[in-house]
Amino acid sequence: MTNHIMAIFPYLYEDTWVFDDERVGLEKEPFVCGIPEMIDIMTQNITDADKGFKMLFSLSPFPGYQAELIYLREEYGGNWYSWKKYNLEGWLCPAMFRYFGETPEKIYCKTENK
Repeated sequence: MTNHIMAIFPYLYEDTWVFDDERVGLEKEPFVCGIPEMIDIMTQNITDADKGFKMLFSLSPFPGYQAELIYLREEYGGNWYSWKKYNLEGWLCPAMFRYFGETPEKIYCKTENK
């Protein structure tokens, strides 16, 4: 499998982590239901993360990834994932299908400065 790494640039808007991605038609798309807590952990070492940071994600592991999210179940058109390292669960809404053609079994993520 080719290691295709994608990037988005989340930021804090009205106390909610959101991101814009013109390429796929998303504006202020919020992260909800457990994902904000995951982002808080992943951005602890990023100065001014609330003003924006880069999030890399892929279906395959890549050097320096911070989180391995493992598929749990479908709900309301989105999917629940587990980050076992921190015993957290989070829901990714149907907007994830703008990046993936089908439900990924695993998603690997990393945050860094813009």
